Amino acid sequence: MAARHGWWLGSAGVPLLSRSCRAAHSGSGVSLKREYDAVVIGAGHNGLVAAAYLQKGGLKTAVLERRHLVGGAAVTEEIIPGFHFSRASYLLSLLRPQIYTELELKKHGLKVLLRDPYSFTPLLEEGQDGKAPRSLLLGNNLAETQSQIAQFSVKDAQAFPKYEAFMSRLVSAIDPLLDTCPVDMALLSQGSLLQRFRALRDLQKLFRAGFALGKQFPQYYEVLTAPISKILNFWFESEPLKATLATDAVIGAMAGPHTPGSGYVLLHHVMGELEGRQGAWGYVAGGMGALSQALACAATALGAEIFTEKAVAQILLSPDRKVQGVCLQDGTEVKSCLVLSNASPQLTFLELTPQEQLPLEFIQRISQFDTRSPVTKINVAVDRLPSFLAAPNAPDGHPSPHHQCSIHLNCEEMHTLHQAFEDACSGKPSSRPMIELCIPSALDPTLAPPGCHVVSLFTQYTPYTLAAGKPWDDREREGYADRVFDCVEAYAPGFKASVIGRDVLTPPDLERIFGLPGGNIFHGAMSLDQLYFARPAPSSSSYRSPIQGLYLCGSGAHPGGGVMGAAGCNAARTAVEDFKNLRPRRTR
Repeated sequence: MAARHGWWLGSAGVPLLSRSCRAAHSGSGVSLKREYDAVVIGAGHNGLVAAAYLQKGGLKTAVLERRHLVGGAAVTEEIIPGFHFSRASYLLSLLRPQIYTELELKKHGLKVLLRDPYSFTPLLEEGQDGKAPRSLLLGNNLAETQSQIAQFSVKDAQAFPKYEAFMSRLVSAIDPLLDTCPVDMALLSQGSLLQRFRALRDLQKLFRAGFALGKQFPQYYEVLTAPISKILNFWFESEPLKATLATDAVIGAMAGPHTPGSGYVLLHHVMGELEGRQGAWGYVAGGMGALSQALACAATALGAEIFTEKAVAQILLSPDRKVQGVCLQDGTEVKSCLVLSNASPQLTFLELTPQEQLPLEFIQRISQFDTRSPVTKINVAVDRLPSFLAAPNAPDGHPSPHHQCSIHLNCEEMHTLHQAFEDACSGKPSSRPMIELCIPSALDPTLAPPGCHVVSLFTQYTPYTLAAGKPWDDREREGYADRVFDCVEAYAPGFKASVIGRDVLTPPDLERIFGLPGGNIFHGAMSLDQLYFARPAPSSSSYRSPIQGLYLCGSGAHPGGGVMGAAGCNAARTAVEDFKNLRPRRTR
């Protein structure tokens, strides 16, 4: 059994926290001090990254987490005895390579299990001439992938390498922008000479990205602004391939394949890198909580102090709108010159910050930040591997290559995805939901008892509030889960009989447990009107807020969601720079 802190999973084969990490963790004898240079609200992955870089910058830092474990949405929890789930986020790819290297995460226990092949789409059809139904398996071997695509279209098989090269060039151009602060246009026109110079420097990086695309810039502009259906229809003709690729354009987004701008969400999901392999996705050994464990160890090794069960009730401000620290729910005040919030923009600015200290226009912008979510996550414990009609299990019951993939169900054609989206727009959970099924125990058997497995079902579309304003209740929640299980059963008969237990998380559940506003895994829609200059508001996209010393370091800031760490790193560097400029002669 896991210890109370679900990330100390030594009994499941996951390395225990190092002594240096435990030493700065609440409950281990270290007391919360009454003053720090910086306080980080929330120990999600971005908060932990921010703490590490604040410490590297010479600022004494404390991280305050309301839950009993760190990690935010990147946690491993033993929901069902013996089964360890990546309860919310479940795959890794987007973590910035420099964070991986600079924080020495491998040394602190991070181990990533690469997946190859990476995508499996079985078709719900009758097999012909005694053969199994068709399926589409995509992997890193280009020849094998093209052979799989050729089942449906030889033309698409020939076009696929060109499509990947086209997208790769766009990724290469945009990638450097992820690690930089968005250009502060106000400073460009109104700042000091030094501030204007820095803004010009950042603006140069934006222009450089555009120039890197050369004469194909108009085509790439179309990718960022058009519906993903338009982009994929230009390249391909086969529905299973288009629908499979389209899932990355709508996953986590209250958007359908015909929604303008959905092309960017696809790009966001292909710009990752693991072990030097662009676009690769993998499982974290021990679950996503092991990543948070490694980040926490890196931060504490640098001197940061992390405290759980320390919920922040208010950010303390001086009369002239400067940060003075935070007040906890138990009334404890912790003084600091800087506060970095890993919480959502709404929670940070509409609940924790005194409203009278914020500009009315800013409050309005944050209030209107789109956080709609289509996601219901279902974690399932099973006593055997799912056996798909399109790829029956081996006689020995051992995992086959397709079991390590993201398995896309109800993804045979674009119309099915569109209809699922339309259902949610009318306030109904999708009658045939889009399902991404993952079995991390296929590569990491320590997550479940021998012969058993943990299954992740990332499903959409489910509205936050049902039709006529009806809230989710147990009946609606379990009814939707039953519908999802019926869908899985159609592709893999026997699945329902294999289920030992399940954990169903609708959008309101994701909001309540993990602090995800509206249940949105990105803290806010990744639409073009909420990116770069405009994330979370046009006047505050540089991690700074209208309050001096208060910064946003979570997914609600540039460059957005995903287990990336860029927001935490960028915000910390911005805060350190400001701190040193404000106090150049401060002695420690």
